[in-house]
Amino acid sequence: MKTIKVGIVGGTGYTGLELLRILARHPQAELVAITSRKEAGMPVAQIFPSLRGAVAMAFSDPAKADLGRCDVVFFATPNTVAMGQARALLDAGVRVVDLSADFRIRDVVKWQKWYKVEHAAPDLVAQAVYGLPEVNREKIKRARLVANPGCYPTAVQLGLLPIVERAVVDLDGLIADAKSGVSGAGKKAEEQFLFSEASDNFKAYGLAGHRHAPEIRQGLEAAAGRNVGLTFVPHLTPMIRGIHATLYARIARNTDFQRLYEERYQGEPFIDVLPPGSEPDTRSVRAANTCRIAVHRPENGNILVVISVIDNLVKGASGQAVQNMNIMSGLEETMGLANLAVVP
Repeated sequence: MKTIKVGIVGGTGYTGLELLRILARHPQAELVAITSRKEAGMPVAQIFPSLRGAVAMAFSDPAKADLGRCDVVFFATPNTVAMGQARALLDAGVRVVDLSADFRIRDVVKWQKWYKVEHAAPDLVAQAVYGLPEVNREKIKRARLVANPGCYPTAVQLGLLPIVERAVVDLDGLIADAKSGVSGAGKKAEEQFLFSEASDNFKAYGLAGHRHAPEIRQGLEAAAGRNVGLTFVPHLTPMIRGIHATLYARIARNTDFQRLYEERYQGEPFIDVLPPGSEPDTRSVRAANTCRIAVHRPENGNILVVISVIDNLVKGASGQAVQNMNIMSGLEETMGLANLAVVP
């Protein structure tokens, strides 16, 4: 049986923890290095008791970790880290899956505008494959560097792709109204994410422009073969996990939209197109690498409403990253990702 030697750079954040949770039960993945500069030498299970008995390793110093002997290395790090470290691993023959935004946007000038820093490896951006398997599966198979999509972009693109690809809606007036749990912001300590601030509260943010908007637009424009108009408004909700995207599009050409979605995602192991009239909730995908989609045409009018829900830490981050690793490594795509949603 083929064993994939895996390293994780930045194993103490939520996406790092989620990678560990998934990979600890992956039948063909062997964890060989988990790095953390701050926690070097500390047993993983001491920080994450949920992994006791499953992960016996300790965190290692990134400067001393032997990541070069890995087959695949995940970067579960803040933006700008991977772009400075990925090249050495790629030169050593290691495949890289980056969960940050460093390689997602192909236009480097646009990336620098949104992330307010000069890109350290613009040549690698051209080599990177955008890791949305439902679009780029064949390219991912051959990829050395995969840019794992963001959480909002995953939910929004999967929800809109079938109608954008077929140009059956007005491509100049797409609207994405999306809500995320607080874990989407990571473990950083900020006042707005304190329990007393986020609990029993609901608010929009990033209305002047959100970093995920150009990533979403890039994917939709590739699908449409032309520029698209997108209004993207994210919201923070008082829950830990989950993204709920309500997507609106004006119908340009009548068709059987339910059938369109069912045919587009037929055979996709992690896309569940629900029966007509369904209203998916985030609880139905919690801890699962699944995107559930429902298609509605309220009052048989001229606006199509699509609901797309995912777990932001799984299909929106670490689960999709492992899905990409499986594809890159020639493994069964669903391997290690069979967890059902946790309810309640």
